[in-house]
Amino acid sequence: MNNKFSLKNKNAIITGGGSGIGKAIAETLSIQGAYVHILDYDIDSANKTAHDIKAQNLLANAYFCDVSNFEQVSKTISSITSLGSIDILINNAGIAHVGNIESCEEEDLDRLYNINIKGVYNCLKVSIPFMKNNGGGVILNMASIASSVGVSDRFAYSMTKGAVLTMTYSIAKDYIDDNIRCNCISPARVHTPFVDGFIKKNYKGNEIEMFEKLSKTQPIGRMGKPQEIADLALFLCSDEASFVTGTNYGIDGGYITLNSK
Repeated sequence: MNNKFSLKNKNAIITGGGSGIGKAIAETLSIQGAYVHILDYDIDSANKTAHDIKAQNLLANAYFCDVSNFEQVSKTISSITSLGSIDILINNAGIAHVGNIESCEEEDLDRLYNINIKGVYNCLKVSIPFMKNNGGGVILNMASIASSVGVSDRFAYSMTKGAVLTMTYSIAKDYIDDNIRCNCISPARVHTPFVDGFIKKNYKGNEIEMFEKLSKTQPIGRMGKPQEIADLALFLCSDEASFVTGTNYGIDGGYITLNSK
């Protein structure tokens, strides 16, 4: 059992790996033996996460990368391949937006498209040829419950995460014969520094009440933890999940199923 979910000798690229869910994934995969490569627009956060991992005598590198910039993504990932193959790609980088279509301006839509959709496209486009040449690999995309059900005031965000879900299905179908598995995770609300910042910015003076209110939108009565998402990611990236591809995993405290009843 000690070798369960081992990622020894695996190279893993994690976008948005400097904080929140991405940080938890990077730390978890490194503990299981992976050499993690953290791509983030916030290079300070990426460097800190890599530093913390290396302090445990584990393997990690940090890279400044704007995933919406194809040339930058190509250059960064190509430099990583000089250190070894690409065994795992986790498309975690993304941004949020609150509002319906009336409050979603064109620049909002363009920004979300560029990061949440084009960013995933760029990383897939660059990484898949390397995976094919290496005899296979694992891709894990970060979708959302908003990919599958209607969520109030999340028009643009839902649109982008719906695209992530269907890109997952397409990649899984197109590259199954190349031994490339592709799945996605769809979390509900997860307690990250982003959530704390959002509440502080928009509900000053009512932070505690709003945190409780948002927590209770999940039927289980609380928000998810980044580590819970990371543990699911570990399974899906491991050889123990070798029979799993083209699947969307909801990790949502019962949100999708129980809120529909």
